Amino acid sequence: MVQKYQSPVRVYKHPFELIMAAYERRFPTCPLIPMFVDSDTVNEFKSEDGAIHVIERRCKLDIDAPRLLKKIAGVDYVYFVQKNSLNSRERTLHIEAHNETFSNRVIINEHCCYTVHPENEDWTCFEQSASLDIKSFFGFESTVEKIAMKQYTSNIKKGKEIIEYYLRQLEEEGITFVPRWTPPSLAASSETSASCRKQAASLAVVVPDAAQKEGLSSEALSNPSGVPEPVVGTPDDKLDADYIKRYLGDLTPLQESCLIRLRQWLQETHKGKIPKDEHILRFLRARDFNIDKAREVMCQSLTWRKQHQVDYILDTWNPPQVLQDYYAGGWHHHDKDGRPLYVLRLGQMDTKGLVRALGEEALLRYVLSINEEGLRRCEENTKVFGRPISSWTCLVDLEGLNMRHLWRPGVKALLRIIEVVEANYPETLGRLLILRAPRVFPVLWTLVSPFIDDNTRRKFLIYAGNDYQGPGGLLDYIDKEIIPDFLGGECMCEVPEGGLVPKSLYRTAEELENEDLKLWTETIYQSASVFKGAPHEILIQIVDASSVITWDFDVCKGDIVFNIYHSKRSPQLPKKDSLGAHSITSPGGNNVQLIDRVWQLGRDYSMVESPLICKEGESVQNSHLSRWPGFYILQWKFHSMPACATTNLPRVDDVLASLQVSSHKCKVMYYTEVIGSEDFRGSMTSLESSHSGFSQLSAATTSSSQSHSSSMISR
Repeated sequence: MVQKYQSPVRVYKHPFELIMAAYERRFPTCPLIPMFVDSDTVNEFKSEDGAIHVIERRCKLDIDAPRLLKKIAGVDYVYFVQKNSLNSRERTLHIEAHNETFSNRVIINEHCCYTVHPENEDWTCFEQSASLDIKSFFGFESTVEKIAMKQYTSNIKKGKEIIEYYLRQLEEEGITFVPRWTPPSLAASSETSASCRKQAASLAVVVPDAAQKEGLSSEALSNPSGVPEPVVGTPDDKLDADYIKRYLGDLTPLQESCLIRLRQWLQETHKGKIPKDEHILRFLRARDFNIDKAREVMCQSLTWRKQHQVDYILDTWNPPQVLQDYYAGGWHHHDKDGRPLYVLRLGQMDTKGLVRALGEEALLRYVLSINEEGLRRCEENTKVFGRPISSWTCLVDLEGLNMRHLWRPGVKALLRIIEVVEANYPETLGRLLILRAPRVFPVLWTLVSPFIDDNTRRKFLIYAGNDYQGPGGLLDYIDKEIIPDFLGGECMCEVPEGGLVPKSLYRTAEELENEDLKLWTETIYQSASVFKGAPHEILIQIVDASSVITWDFDVCKGDIVFNIYHSKRSPQLPKKDSLGAHSITSPGGNNVQLIDRVWQLGRDYSMVESPLICKEGESVQNSHLSRWPGFYILQWKFHSMPACATTNLPRVDDVLASLQVSSHKCKVMYYTEVIGSEDFRGSMTSLESSHSGFSQLSAATTSSSQSHSSSMISR
C-alpha cells in the first residue's frame, strides 16, 4: 500500500532571499540533521544571467534502523538523488528527490517548494509532499514502513526549527537583509556585469544547497506545491500550519496530512460546499485518521444533511410548545476547558409523555437542533478563548429516574437518537457527566451502551448519590460559580424543570405516524435508483428559449453517467405518474425511463451536453442554458467499467470495483429547477435562489471563480 504525506503550508515571516541564505547554511553538513552524512554534486547548471541555478546531488543518509535489518539488506547507508531548481527571477525553489538504494524494492518520491507568499512579498511559504511504496523488502515490509514513517515525521517537525536556527545565526552576524536578484544592466561595464553575475550565481548556490537539506531531512520523502495563506472555505486554498494550530489544535504531521488530503478530495468531488475543517477533523478522529473510512461516513452524513435540510434547522424549524415546556434540557455557560455546557435533567423528564404527544421524529429533530446549536457555540468559544474548542460537555442529572423511563417506545426513541447522532456528529461530545445515578440506571445502561461508540464511552463519568460533590467530582470540571442550583450550586439554571406531560396533549398512533412521515418527507430532494440497463430520467419542458436548467445531485451508491438530451416532441410519460417524472416521489427512490426504445439519437432526440462520469460519493451542481424550446431529458445511467483496449477484457481493478456495486444498482439524490435567464446568477450561485441544500457546515463559497470548478458539464 502506498503511504502518502501532504504538509500544510509553513509560513516564514522573512523574505525569500533571506530564507535561502539561511537554507544554504545547512550544507555540506548540518548538526541538526544527524542522518544526513554527505553529498556529492552530480550535475549543475547556471544561466548566463544567474537567475536559474539547477543542481543535482547524490546524498548519503545514515538511517536509524536495527543493525540486524541493515545486515540483512547488506547496506550501511542509503543514497538519494536530489534535484534543486532555483529561479531567482520568480523567487521559487523546487526540490525533487527519490531513492537510489533499493529502487527496485522501495519507491520514495519527495517534492518540496519554497515560494513567495501570495499576499505578502516579504514572507516565504514552504510546502512538501511525499509518497512511500514498499514493493518488497526481504519479508520486512511492515517494519521498514514503520521505520520510514517514524523517521520522516520526526524530521518534518525539525524542518522549521532548522531554518529558524540559521536565521538567528545570520541575525547574530548582522545579516538581516539579502538583496533580490536583478538582471545585469546592458549599459554597465563588463566588470560591473561580471560582478553582478558572480553575486547572482553565489546566491543561486545558496538556494539549492538549502533546498537539498529540506528534502533530505526525511527518509520517506515528500512532495509540495506553492502556497497561499489559507482563507477558510475557498476551494483552491491551502491550509496554513499556524491556522491549524490556532483553530484545529496540535496535530501530528501525519494527522495534518490526512486532513489536507481528505479536504482536497472533498474540494474535487463536492464542488463549492465542503464542510468546515473542524467538522472534517471530527470524522477523521472518529475513524482513527483512516481516510477511506472517514470519507465514507462523511459522504453519507453530507447526503443525509442535504436530504433532510439539517443545515437550516435552526432557522426554519420552531420546536413545538410541548418541547419548550417539558423538555428538561438547555445550554448553561461552559466548563473549565471552555467547552459549551449542556444540562439535561433526564430524571425529571416525562419521556413517555413526550413520545406520546410528539412522536419519535419530532424528538429526534429537536435533538438535532441542539447539536447544531452546539456546533455554533463551539465556534464562538474558539474565538472567545483563543484556542480550538470542537466539542461540548453534557451534564445529565438522573435524580428521579425510574421504571417509567424504561417504557419500550421511549427507549426505542432514545436508541434511534443515539444512532443518528453517532453517525452525523462524531467527536462532538467532549465529556459526559452522569450525576445521581439511581439503582435502575444499570438497566438503562445495559440497553443503550451497545449503541455507543467505544471512544464516546470513554468520555463518560458516572456518579452515584452525592459522590459528585467529593474529590474528583463536579468541581474538577466546572467552576463553582456556575454549578446549577439544583445540584447545590449558587448559579440559577434556566433549564425547564420538566414534569408530567398532560394526557390531553397525547395524540393517537395514526396522528403520530402521519406527523413522523411529514417531518422526514419535507425535502426538496428526490431519490432514484439506477440499474444496469434501466437509467432514471426526468422530463423538463421549456417554453421560453434561454431559460436556465439547474441541477444539484449526489451519487449515493455506485458510479453513474449523467446526460442531458433535447427533443422537439414529448416522450411517453409513465402511466403511474400522470404528472411526469418531475412530480414528488417517495423517499425510498424510484426509477423512470422516458426515452422510447424505438427512438434514435440524432433523429428523435439529441445530446446537448457531453456525458459526465460521476463516482460514488461525488456531488455535482451545474446548469444549462437552453437554446431551443421543447423537452429536455435529464438522465442518470449506470456506468459500466470499460474493457481493456488491447484485449477487450475487463481490467482487474475494474472487476474488483464492479463487485462492490451489488446487483448493479446505483442510487442518486437530486434536485432540479428552471430559472429565467434574467434571474440567473451563474451556475453555482444560481442554486442559492432555488434553495439548494448547500451545507452550512462550510463557509460561503459563491464567488464566480469557484463556479468554474463545478462539474464542467455546461458553460
